[in-house]
Amino acid sequence: MLPQHVAFIMDGNGRWAKERGLQRSDGHRAGTENIRQIIRTSKDLGIKYLTFYAFSTENFKRPKTEVKFLMTLLQEFFNSEIQELYAEGARIHILGDTSLFSLPVRMVLDHAVKYTKDNDSIHINLALGYGGRGEIIQAVNRLLDENVTKIDEETFSSYLYTAGMPDPDLVIRTSGEYRISNFLLYQLAYSELYFTPVYWPDFDTNHYKEALEDYATRARRFGGLDVK
Repeated sequence: MLPQHVAFIMDGNGRWAKERGLQRSDGHRAGTENIRQIIRTSKDLGIKYLTFYAFSTENFKRPKTEVKFLMTLLQEFFNSEIQELYAEGARIHILGDTSLFSLPVRMVLDHAVKYTKDNDSIHINLALGYGGRGEIIQAVNRLLDENVTKIDEETFSSYLYTAGMPDPDLVIRTSGEYRISNFLLYQLAYSELYFTPVYWPDFDTNHYKEALEDYATRARRFGGLDVK
């Protein structure tokens, strides 16, 4: 059994670089390269949705030089990959507050979203300027602005960044950390969690398949019985 939606907390780029005597920027670049193979493998396997925790609201606290490099890397990724992603039938979604980014970055993101909006082979969510608590608060504020007085789970979900998408079945966090770090707090209610000590740049196709094999052994009961 394969998950329909896999989410990734991509951790360990800096430590990967430090252990090799490299700059943190080298680790981030290696981590970006790794996203490509994860997307291709997922599409080949028939996994429909991927979510990558790429840049949190808390990440703005990092040194300005590192944040600037990450923004440059983000633009480079889309400029070099958008044609291939489009050809593969990928649709790009941005989860988060893009107003936090500079105009050039927003323009690149907007182009990627609009350019791929009619694709449906695989959905690629990039969580950028994202925080789980912030997402819930913005959903509540939108409901209040629209004077919605009766709210159920379906209604509330429709006001989240992931509206219309299935919740993640599997969340993979690399680098040996055991927390979800303000990621998709509402959507992860019944997600299976998989933690690995492998740093994100080293998390290759074989590691990914090991995580999927582990997922396939789990019984997902959703509070009931005998549902796998």
